[in-house]
Amino acid sequence: MWAHAINAILGVWLMASPEVLGFGNPVADNAHIIGPVIVTFAVVAWWECTRVVGKYNLALGAWLLIAPWILGYDHNFAIVNDMATGALVIAFSLVKGKIKHSYGGGWSALWQKDTLHHREARKQVE
Repeated sequence: MWAHAINAILGVWLMASPEVLGFGNPVADNAHIIGPVIVTFAVVAWWECTRVVGKYNLALGAWLLIAPWILGYDHNFAIVNDMATGALVIAFSLVKGKIKHSYGGGWSALWQKDTLHHREARKQVE
C-alpha cells in the first residue's frame, strides 16, 4: 500500500506542479488531467480487492514519458518533471503489495471452472 500512497502523492504533485513551477499550456492541461487519474487509481488500489487497479497507472506513467514530445513542451524543466514523475509512477506501480486474503478470483473467475467461490458453494451444499 505504501507504493500506492506514494503514487497518490506523485499525482497530487503533478496537479500542483504547473502552478508551483510556473508552466503554461499544454503542460498544465496535461497535468490537470493525468494527475487526478493517477491519484484515483492509486487510492482505489489501497484496498486488497482492487490492488490490480494500481497497474492502470503504468499506462499513465508511460504517457508522461512521451507526452512532452507529443504535446510539444517548450520548457526543459517541464519535460524533466513529467518524465521523472512518469518513471516514478511506473516504478511504484510495479511494487506488489501484501495480499492477506483471497477474494474469489475477480473477473477471471468467470472463465475458470474451479474457483474459490465454486469450492465454497460446494462445501455449503455437502
